Order: sequence, then C-alpha cells, then structure tokens
Amino acid sequence: MTVTIGKPVDDFSAKATGNTTVSLKKMKGTNFVLYFYPKDNTPGCISEGLAFAENHEAFAESDTLVFGVSMDSMASHKKFREKHNFPFELISDENGELCQLFDVIRPKRKGDEEFMGIERSTFLIDKTGMLQHEWRRVRIKDHVEDVLQAAQALSGLLTEPAEAEKSEEGSEDA
Repeated sequence: MTVTIGKPVDDFSAKATGNTTVSLKKMKGTNFVLYFYPKDNTPGCISEGLAFAENHEAFAESDTLVFGVSMDSMASHKKFREKHNFPFELISDENGELCQLFDVIRPKRKGDEEFMGIERSTFLIDKTGMLQHEWRRVRIKDHVEDVLQAAQALSGLLTEPAEAEKSEEGSEDA
C-alpha cells in the first residue's frame, strides 16, 4: 500500500546515520519531512541537501524534523553527511521498502540507458502520523522554501500552507 494525502502513513522502521532508527511509531508527536533523493554526492542531491541544511533552524522552530532518504549504503550516507555538514540524519533504504511505501521508484533515463531509480520527492507527515503534503517530480529551486511554508502552516506559524506540487512538468536534477 502506498501513501495518500490525508491518510495515516503505514508504520515503517529504517536505519539512519547517527546510529538511529527512524520509525513512524517513534516519530509520533513530531512533524517530520522525508525528502527522497536519487544518489549521494551528485550535484542536485548536494544542492537539495544544502538547502534543507540552510533552513534547518527554521524547520526546528516549526517543530519539524527533516530526514533525507536514498537507497545508498549507510557508509555512503555517513560520508555524504559529514562532507556537507548536514545537521539532519540520512536514512539508508538499501532494500527499497521505504521507497516502495512512498511510491518514489520510477523509470528514469540517462542518455540511451533506461533504469529504475528514485524520483526526487518530499513528504510532510504530521504529529499523528498522517500525510499532510507531498511534492513529486521536485525541482530543487524554491522547493525547500515551499516545504518550510507547509511545515510552518502545520505548526501554526503561518496561516496559508504552501501548495504541494503533485506533478510538476520538467526534468529533475540528479
């Protein structure tokens, strides 16, 4: 089963950097963002991670934790996080279970090669475990600001939530 806006997210458990395990059960009582990205240490993924890092304090003020998710190994995540000083944890979804739950694995193309990979996507889950917003086929420019506005609205800091981009056309940055 995949996630649906306005519905509870199925429980999950995944290993993250910082010797932590992230699960829906453990996250109850906290708003949180899961941003899925294709691969550690690629230009688009670095830019997106740095944008979330630059807004880390604002997310914290909105009572919202941020987690990056990809299918890279824990060793790769640790190096990626340390190299770029990300103040949030990265979830290693090597088996793809979290990617399947959030339905982010899509056919992709690089040159003449077709393959399955993570479509850049972000999800905002509230304190009760309900999916409040989703952004799919994310373009990095201004994306983190949109997510932050939605988090601020969810926490009562803003009155107008950001519009979730459900199927924005255009290419994504790898």
